[in-house]
Amino acid sequence: MIGRIYLDNAATTGTDTEVLNEMLPYFMESFGNPSSIYSFSRDNRIALERSRGQVARAINAEPAEIYFTGGGTESDNWALKGAAFARRGSRGHIITTMIEHHAILHSAEFLAGMGYDVTYLPVDEEGRIDLKELEGAFREDTFLVSVMFANNEIGTIQPVSEIGRLCKKRNVLFHTDAVQAVGHIPIDVKAMHIDMLSLSAHKFHGPKGVGALFIRRGVKIENFIHGGGQEKGRRASTENVPGIVGLGKALEISIQRIGTESARQSMLRDRLIKGILETIPYARLNGPGEDGRLPNNVNFSFIGVEGETLILDLDEAGISASTGSACSSGSLDPSHVLLAIGLDHAHSHGSLRMTLGTCTSENDIDYVLDTLPAIISRRREMSPLWEDFLRNEKKVTI
Repeated sequence: MIGRIYLDNAATTGTDTEVLNEMLPYFMESFGNPSSIYSFSRDNRIALERSRGQVARAINAEPAEIYFTGGGTESDNWALKGAAFARRGSRGHIITTMIEHHAILHSAEFLAGMGYDVTYLPVDEEGRIDLKELEGAFREDTFLVSVMFANNEIGTIQPVSEIGRLCKKRNVLFHTDAVQAVGHIPIDVKAMHIDMLSLSAHKFHGPKGVGALFIRRGVKIENFIHGGGQEKGRRASTENVPGIVGLGKALEISIQRIGTESARQSMLRDRLIKGILETIPYARLNGPGEDGRLPNNVNFSFIGVEGETLILDLDEAGISASTGSACSSGSLDPSHVLLAIGLDHAHSHGSLRMTLGTCTSENDIDYVLDTLPAIISRRREMSPLWEDFLRNEKKVTI
């Protein structure tokens, strides 16, 4: 074994050393409350606004349109509930998809319980929505569309610009959960007609527990957390200055290397996909091929293998991966994303997600390709489901 290989970067990433060094002074040396008016805190206010500018530049927004939050989940909750509550008691219609992160799905479910109507768009076998179905779903009382930029499990990138144009044409707010996309692929909120966008620092080598919500100037949504007057009176709670500084620096670094790193990870991703398809029979790639997929995402299903068992086997071999979304890895239920793209329960339970990062090397990919086929073969030999599958396959071919 060549050492621990971490292939779960969609779940979280390690904080970059340069980012950590940028954060450290704000823990013990410059620890003042940025809301205070004396000079000791004024420097922290300057650092806060510098980070706001770094985030804004990364997505082509204005600094005044960036609001810092506790992470992507809070940003998603604020976008949906804030837009709904701003209607001041008037219910209405929300459009989202069947493969959203649970932060969106559970927020939509909560609002449905309060009397709002929610439409969940289906997706095709690669995880994309049909723009014609979106057009057909609009109603006179539709006030919000929330479609994730890129899926956290199968890496599918949605046609965000086209969705934005459709929403703008109908004067409907468009929110996108871009937690998996920011820092990995180019995003321009102006060109894409995005009204609100969620992001989280720990997905691009920033610290955990800090994120942001982009709210286009002029968009009216209700505040989500009430208390003090922080974040221009929109989001109460003393700002997490070290975390915000880390978020800004991490995103600045990610944007600087986004072209070269995207190309490098895409090459490694394609090499891993090709190797698995060539060495493991009946391996099913979930999500799109090279086009329309996140540069770092690989997701396969292996009939006859339980995903949880596979993760433990890989862990013993020094490889960290997941069965899908980290937020639901403790659940024994099959992935809602894989069910939505048409997989049966057997394939959904036997899924493996490997997400590459800045530290992933060609040697790492080679080691996975040397290790994974033997694990799959051994587990299939012990699986009654695999025997039944082969028996049925034999009947079909006769």
